[in-house]
Amino acid sequence: MMLYDSHVSRRRFLRAAAACTASGVPACLRRPPRPLEGGFADRSSVVGHRIRDGVAAQSIQDRIRVPLVIVGAGIAGLSAAWRMDKLGFRDFVVLELEDGAGGNSRSGEHEGVAYPWGAHYVPLPDRRIPLVHELFQELGVLRDGRWNSAHLCREPMRRLFIAGEWTEGLEPGPEARKTERDQFDRFWDRMDFFRQGGEFTIPVRRPGQTAELDLVSMKTWLVQEGFFSERLHWYVDYACRDDYGASYGAVSAWAGIHYFAARPENDLGVLTWPEGNGWIVRQLLEKVGRFVRTQSAVRRIQRTQSGVEILCGSTAYEAETVVFAAPLFLVPYLMPEVAEELPSLSRFTYSPWLVANLVLEDPPAGEGVPPAWENILYNSPALGYVNANHQLAAERNKTVWTYYRALSESSPARARLDLRESTWESRCDEVLADLESAHPGVRDHVVRLDVMRFGHAMIRPIIGLLSGQERQQIEDYAGPIQFGASDLSGISIFEEAQYRGVRAAERCLKRLGYENLEYAG
Repeated sequence: MMLYDSHVSRRRFLRAAAACTASGVPACLRRPPRPLEGGFADRSSVVGHRIRDGVAAQSIQDRIRVPLVIVGAGIAGLSAAWRMDKLGFRDFVVLELEDGAGGNSRSGEHEGVAYPWGAHYVPLPDRRIPLVHELFQELGVLRDGRWNSAHLCREPMRRLFIAGEWTEGLEPGPEARKTERDQFDRFWDRMDFFRQGGEFTIPVRRPGQTAELDLVSMKTWLVQEGFFSERLHWYVDYACRDDYGASYGAVSAWAGIHYFAARPENDLGVLTWPEGNGWIVRQLLEKVGRFVRTQSAVRRIQRTQSGVEILCGSTAYEAETVVFAAPLFLVPYLMPEVAEELPSLSRFTYSPWLVANLVLEDPPAGEGVPPAWENILYNSPALGYVNANHQLAAERNKTVWTYYRALSESSPARARLDLRESTWESRCDEVLADLESAHPGVRDHVVRLDVMRFGHAMIRPIIGLLSGQERQQIEDYAGPIQFGASDLSGISIFEEAQYRGVRAAERCLKRLGYENLEYAG
């Protein structure tokens, strides 16, 4: 696909000319804008919508008996497979709708440079998250109690574009007004208070004494606590959009506080790779990839007298038990009989995202501070971009920027509709216009721009979800189908997906009669 016509070229030319004039470089000396290659990278929505709308019944050509089936090969499904393989149980299959495994941790590659399509880091976990430590020890990321420096984010880690210039970090510097600095200091004191209380943990536990925080939005809580700093409000809103795909006015205060209070006080850094968490996916596939069946869209899961029947194309899998590691919003479409036995899923809301990967030749550098791994744009509708080349030791001719935008300005339903109906060209213009604010003339450096549309990227911890009964009731569901996606945590992060997948796997194995297990729950 090419984006190159007289109208687009003229518009780009005028923008480039304006940027050149502002910088003192005559427009006539600028090179003409080049054709832009790329397109939409997502393909699964067509199949997904067919399932939603009711796939025509297919005649069964093959029946396969297998004790256990995992539905979904995201981090949760792969973690379930990892756990079973470690425990010596290897009679199972993993069914995945997409062309490849990974879910929100998928990755791509262009001319030898890998880049993420979704999750791109894991905060350094403390020892209260043993499953993560166990996996990273196996993968060589953690050695003899020390983090392997090859997997730690290189410096500089983060920078912010604000007031027309790049600055280090996200908080106001020493030159900030005392009132603003005091606001941040008091905010961190409050987060430390909640951290010391012990209710904000990973994996997530149901709120107890702090449950009232789940009944108001994070924005409302800030106002009630007397926090008025515009910079602080932006910072907290950015954090909520980063982890939850929603503004701080849409998520509960409990979830907003969890973002800060569930981690150690001192920022220990992050683990990251050029392809983001796609690196973890690749390592897991080396261990359990032989069990994974991609391009296997499940169209119905139904209980039978002997167990569960999973219809996938023209194949019927006859299993005794199932780990359902796919999002909960699919339950009414794939297993309506089970949906009737579960509590209402109306609180389970999903955030749509847009992710773009831009291939640049000779990318422009920010002035004032050097380019960083994470580059954040103040008051932008997007989160900014990460530099896939940042973790590479050798210089490359081309650089890949991964641009993230949680579509949080409108309702999820409206945002999903806009995603589906918008053109690739219009999305390119939006992405490039946003980046132009920090990098004038960046369009001249971009040779390819691919866009991924995630209609239901992650669970959104709206007001009342985390303290409600629904999650616990689904988790306690007694039957051959066990739910194992991070939806059950109400927070979609790597650690929660891993925990939920492992927990569901162990429950299914117990159902099959395997008693001597190190139970994750």
